Amino acid sequence: MSDSSMSVKDWLITMIITAIPIVGFVMLFVWSFGSGTPAVKANWAKAVLIFYAIMIVLYMIFGAALLGGIMAAGSY
Repeated sequence: MSDSSMSVKDWLITMIITAIPIVGFVMLFVWSFGSGTPAVKANWAKAVLIFYAIMIVLYMIFGAALLGGIMAAGSY
């Protein structure tokens, strides 16, 4: 297989693996930073990890705002 492309079957297997809760998260790190992974998959895995990090930060901000609103409403 060339380093620049992956088949539909390879992508399907990749998506199935990432759908498994803990295994998928661990595999994203393996594919991102491990050797022997096609460059296309490594870049995709890095992008997914960055997206997850952004989403966690946004959830924390919105959660803190919601908690602050609840705490402020309860003080009246």
